[in-house]
Amino acid sequence: MQTNLYATEKKYEKDEKGILSLMYHRFEENKYPSTNIKMDVFKKHMEIIKNNNFEFFDPKDFEKEFYNVKVNKKILITIDDAFLSFYKNAWPFLKENHIPFILFTSTETIGNKGYMTMDQLKEVESHSFAYLGNHSHSHEYMVEFDFEKYKKDINKSIDIFNSQFHYNPIFFSYPFGEYSLEQKKYISSKFKFAFGQHSGVIDLNKDPYELPRFPINEKYGDIKRFQFLINLLPLQYDKISPEDKLITNNNPPKMTVEFFKEQKNLGQINCFSDEGGSWDNSNINLEENKLTISFREKFNFRRGRVNCSLNDIDGWRWLGSQFSVYLN
Repeated sequence: MQTNLYATEKKYEKDEKGILSLMYHRFEENKYPSTNIKMDVFKKHMEIIKNNNFEFFDPKDFEKEFYNVKVNKKILITIDDAFLSFYKNAWPFLKENHIPFILFTSTETIGNKGYMTMDQLKEVESHSFAYLGNHSHSHEYMVEFDFEKYKKDINKSIDIFNSQFHYNPIFFSYPFGEYSLEQKKYISSKFKFAFGQHSGVIDLNKDPYELPRFPINEKYGDIKRFQFLINLLPLQYDKISPEDKLITNNNPPKMTVEFFKEQKNLGQINCFSDEGGSWDNSNINLEENKLTISFREKFNFRRGRVNCSLNDIDGWRWLGSQFSVYLN
């Protein structure tokens, strides 16, 4: 199993603009507002990206570009779960406009009611700008699995991909953005990149098995917010702890972020977190280049989130983190 999750030594790069990844799920399934986007809004999103002169990032360049300085920020489109509403509503638009994207699918749901069939997935995947990603087999709350059950689930999804597509994708998306350190290390032995559901901008110093994405839905997809977030820049860091994002008895955890000595304006960082079930300013302390976040109270069951931002001469910089909260 791979032990060092980073392929290169970390180094602050002031010209790094990053890759901003967007995460969509359902399209025109209006009874699911927390995961749905209306097509007129989705088309407006794509128009805003073009009007801001941002290029859509082609996933075929991910391996090559990840560890390079990205002097021009690009936008990566990702879609989770391969719902049938994607195929019926978003796919024709993406195909017509040749907009590249990654479609993450869980192999157990293929062909089920409301999901794409294998033939539909193969049709989409046959286009040069469309890429499939692995999203596990069962799409259960997998941090509840013991490790042997977890490996069995991941391996089954890989076997199905190899059988149907003759390859396993290099991209993985954690169901619900949840994972333990043990699970992340296993994913690192089977895939080259893995995405969570915490917000932020991908830069060359990010953990390749803990990549951020901005979730987009009816609530968090309004045009004003979208215009703001696509202009966000990466907030680079050297180290973040705890590395294990699974909270069991260590609730709340002690969180630290170590920045690079070359970074400027760190005193302007603000953080918000949702421990106790409500968003508020986090208690932070910055000494030299090390930020310590002292949470007010315990995070509520299932997920906890932290977002930090910094406004400097180049614009707003952003980093986010998500904890999976499962008490023993």
